[in-house]
Amino acid sequence: MTSNQNWTTKKAVALNYKQGTSRAPAVKAKGRGWTAERIIEAAAEQDVPVHKDAGLVHMLHELEWNEEIPEELYEVVAEIFAFIYRMDKKTAGKNEN
Repeated sequence: MTSNQNWTTKKAVALNYKQGTSRAPAVKAKGRGWTAERIIEAAAEQDVPVHKDAGLVHMLHELEWNEEIPEELYEVVAEIFAFIYRMDKKTAGKNEN
């Protein structure tokens, strides 16, 4: 998930990707103001990492719900997903000890 921290124009976009099922990540939720805050709160409640990048959230916010991200965003979103995957593995390893 990405968010823009400017309180007057706060935006958030949640992405979903299912390996083997999805062609590309798609927008599952998006909003501004109070809705953006609620998306971020819901992510925190579910231990979903939030990535803050105003430029990326601006581009993703232009997409429709369930719309797959465009190819020009594949690389940056893949880097974010890879980082989250590595963090999940680290956290899982710490929980096993």
